[in-house]
Amino acid sequence: MESKNLYTVTATVRLKKGQGRTLKAGGAWIYDNEIDTITGEYENGDLAAVEDFDGYGLGHGFINTNSKLTVRMLSRKKDTVIDQNFIEMRVRNAWEYRKATVDTSSCRILFGEADFLPGIVIDKFSDVLVVESLALGIDRLKPVIVEMLKKVLAEDGITIRGVYERSDAKVRLQEGMERYKGFIGEPFDTKVEILENGVRYLVDVEDGQKTGFFLDQKYNRLAVQNLCRRIQPDKVLDCFTHTGSFALNAGLAGSKDVLGVDASRLAVDQASENAALNGIQDRVHFECADVFDLLPKLEQDGQKFDVVILDPPAFTKSRNSIKNAVKGYREINLRGMKLVKDGGYLATCSCSHFMDPELFTKTIREAAGNVHKRLRQVEYRTQASDHPILWAADESYYLKFYIFQVCDEK
Repeated sequence: MESKNLYTVTATVRLKKGQGRTLKAGGAWIYDNEIDTITGEYENGDLAAVEDFDGYGLGHGFINTNSKLTVRMLSRKKDTVIDQNFIEMRVRNAWEYRKATVDTSSCRILFGEADFLPGIVIDKFSDVLVVESLALGIDRLKPVIVEMLKKVLAEDGITIRGVYERSDAKVRLQEGMERYKGFIGEPFDTKVEILENGVRYLVDVEDGQKTGFFLDQKYNRLAVQNLCRRIQPDKVLDCFTHTGSFALNAGLAGSKDVLGVDASRLAVDQASENAALNGIQDRVHFECADVFDLLPKLEQDGQKFDVVILDPPAFTKSRNSIKNAVKGYREINLRGMKLVKDGGYLATCSCSHFMDPELFTKTIREAAGNVHKRLRQVEYRTQASDHPILWAADESYYLKFYIFQVCDEK
């Protein structure tokens, strides 16, 4: 299961004087411009000891000089022994945390740096695991991590029938790795049925977005379900519906007419399949369209909705494009607000780390001012706790979710 050199440490990374502030505050990354010297023999992906400028031990991390993010920390103590027992401890701690905080029938079991195993994500969909490996060092430990996870789950009577890898993100190229997807072990049916908040879904772990389903919105979907159950809306609009999750929650809660919209034909087909799976295809419908084109058209047609849901993809994945992202978020929010009946509700979110909470809030406020709407906040939420936010690791806090009541100015 493992090779002898997986845990060998033969190199030392020494920081420049005054560098490593984020690391010392609890972060997990060291960038190339923070490093003074690298001594010893190593290959990219190896473990290296990390020292401050004066030789003080800071722990161990994976080194990869192909990337500006040169070291990803695995331990924070210089005398920690990194071996298979260490990996099992990390995996076991992650699973125990999920059992304490979320519904584990389907959940994210490993969330990279926030679970102290940098660069790897593992989602559990019923009895299937989906693995996303994003860093060279952790990629070498991937077989060990998967086996340890299966062992830990088996202790709770959970048998995993299949493992699929979705390491097809572009960020792997920055690590000097190829993009890849395929089975880890024996092939199996990659359409997996799950149950979340009383809603049934077919998750396509092979061809769906990311790992197949966005588990981070689990309790935000429940918040929309609870709202719709209380107000029993006549009309609901779910924009960027993906496989229909918010729309289905609205429909099962008793909404009379729900329209979900997405630009992906595959997503819309899967959403329609999910509506039929839940027996609500008579009142939950889906349309393949560009949301930015459709919202003005709905406005021109005089359409109004009791609830509008905006769950767009990340409009920015870097700081360089944040201005354009702000324009996009402002546009869809002001268009969405104009389609909400007076006294109706808007659920809106951003999954971009670079669109920080303050900027997202400011953008929504500006959109409301532009269309002369008054917002009354119902609730503010973030990602589900199986996607833990690790303080000092800002990148782990990315999802912002608001529900507002939208009122006309009078």
